[in-house]
Amino acid sequence: MSPKQQRGEATAAQVLDCALELYAARGEAGLTLNAITSASGVSAGSIYHHFGSLQGVVLALAQSWLGRLLGEVVGALHQVTDARGGVRALTETYLRFIQEHPDAARLMHSVTADREAITNARQLRGAQEARIAPLADWLHAHRESGELAALPLPVLESLILGPVTGIARRWLAVGDIDIEEAIRTVPDHIWRSVSP
Repeated sequence: MSPKQQRGEATAAQVLDCALELYAARGEAGLTLNAITSASGVSAGSIYHHFGSLQGVVLALAQSWLGRLLGEVVGALHQVTDARGGVRALTETYLRFIQEHPDAARLMHSVTADREAITNARQLRGAQEARIAPLADWLHAHRESGELAALPLPVLESLILGPVTGIARRWLAVGDIDIEEAIRTVPDHIWRSVSP
């Protein structure tokens, strides 16, 4: 990597770090281009060069953290051999991740991030394909072995991730869910919905 590319990556990382700090301190309303330029020392022109827009910054930040989450989930799936253990590992890993990184998790699960993800769904799915592929492969292998219900892969993915994402969102927004209890009990309920 050339020195120019290294500087570009360092600048982009600096912007993303500042954007998360601003989001954590001030919420979505405080995440403005002016606030990012002031906090990061990076010019608006440079931010537009790297991200295209303020929405591009939000999307890049959410996707960066989503990539980290997916990496941890896939790592957890590789530690178990059976489908039921995989459902438990996925649930625990996901919920512990949001506990450890609540600010990033709030951004990943925000209306703004959702809107940008829906608007750019095909592009994002392609960009995340390398990170999503191991999860899809895991689902496919366990469905083919008969350990998971013979449902389309997107349905299995939704039945497993949907409840976990819903719990994460509720915990982040309202805080009335006991994560430890959810980790103990939810995998068995998910398992009943996807077992053959």
